[in-house]
Amino acid sequence: MPKGGKKGGHKGRMRTYTSPEEIDAQMKEEKERKKVKEEGAAVNDNQSEDKLTASGSEDSDDEGSQKKKGIEGLIEIENPNRVAQKTKKVTEIELEGPKQLSRREREEIEKQKAKERYMKMHLAGKTDQAKADLARLAIIRKQREEAARKKEEERKEKDATVAAAAAAKGLHTLSLK
Repeated sequence: MPKGGKKGGHKGRMRTYTSPEEIDAQMKEEKERKKVKEEGAAVNDNQSEDKLTASGSEDSDDEGSQKKKGIEGLIEIENPNRVAQKTKKVTEIELEGPKQLSRREREEIEKQKAKERYMKMHLAGKTDQAKADLARLAIIRKQREEAARKKEEERKEKDATVAAAAAAKGLHTLSLK
């Protein structure tokens, strides 16, 4: 693969290519590093097994701790301000305990309860608005009843006048020819 990127390098320099010998040398170095790491890991595993058999349950506490990142494994640090995160089991979690609500949640619940209370009072006719509505409905009912009575009276009068006019003209003796 050419060195220098896609466009051919910086300020007109020529591309340089790695020779096959360099590639082979790099691959050999990588293989040697892997072998050294594997051998070192095998030696560490053997040593840790020996420690486990010799010490018994003393090292089991170390295995239960979390893996240390970076240089934490090399340097023992005691920070009194550091709070270790504790994992809780499902059985330890309290679901039935009193839940702390935020201010917004509390206000929302209070608002809903107040609205429900108002609606109950409104339906019972105890609020000012409900009283005004009922009074307005009573007035409308009276007006409608009066209008219906007047209409009925007018209809009866009209029938009576039509009957009287017909009697006067003698239409009630009409026969079909």
